[in-house]
Amino acid sequence: MRLKDKVALVTGAASGFGEGIAKRFAAEGAALVIADINDQGGRRVEHEIAATGARAHYVHADVAKGGDVQAMIDAALAAFGRIDVLVNNAGWAYSNRSSLEVSEADFDKLFAINVKSLFHATRAAVPAMRRQGGGVMINIASTAAVRPRPNLTWYNATKGAAVTITKSLAVELAPDKIRVNAINPVIGETGLLETFMGAPDTPENRKRFLATIPLGRFSTPRDVASAALFLAADESDFLTGVCLDVDGGRTV
Repeated sequence: MRLKDKVALVTGAASGFGEGIAKRFAAEGAALVIADINDQGGRRVEHEIAATGARAHYVHADVAKGGDVQAMIDAALAAFGRIDVLVNNAGWAYSNRSSLEVSEADFDKLFAINVKSLFHATRAAVPAMRRQGGGVMINIASTAAVRPRPNLTWYNATKGAAVTITKSLAVELAPDKIRVNAINPVIGETGLLETFMGAPDTPENRKRFLATIPLGRFSTPRDVASAALFLAADESDFLTGVCLDVDGGRTV
């Protein structure tokens, strides 16, 4: 039980990487706060975790809204008394297309969900972590920050910002015993797969993207959850400011 007696909050946990992380953390002994805007999916994950005997609590939260994020942290503290691990996983992307075709509304939505959410989460969670003597923040960034693909420029920019925020906060919060790390997944088998490809999910279209990944497959929720577990657990207590590429060799 690598997370025994710890409390973790995972945003965007109703599906995809977030669901995988939440379930893996619960299996390792953590109490989970599941945050999402998808109430049906979030409650499903809550019930599935609870059915295993682990503790779980669902909270509706739009990470682009400061009030929702503060309420999310407050709910975690009310339910479990502390927050040891915060995984900022919730994200959004527009469909792969020319950067000149992205609307201002989509640009604003993108930065609100992928970047401003980290601002809100930091302001809401850090005071609680300071009071309890430390904690862990894990930001789900992307290989897009390291080796960007064309036609996703503004999305790439948000993930570049996430990496820079991670590194800067890691140094700033180190005196408070708060570790801040990031995970950079390559394109994954989630609900956003077709969005990133900008085309239907067909074997032919998959081949174009798989050809860029040396290990020959997309990332999975299990891959990302395994990396998140390592960064959340005490065994990585000397790691901060790390941006771990979970990419099958894509960024080499």
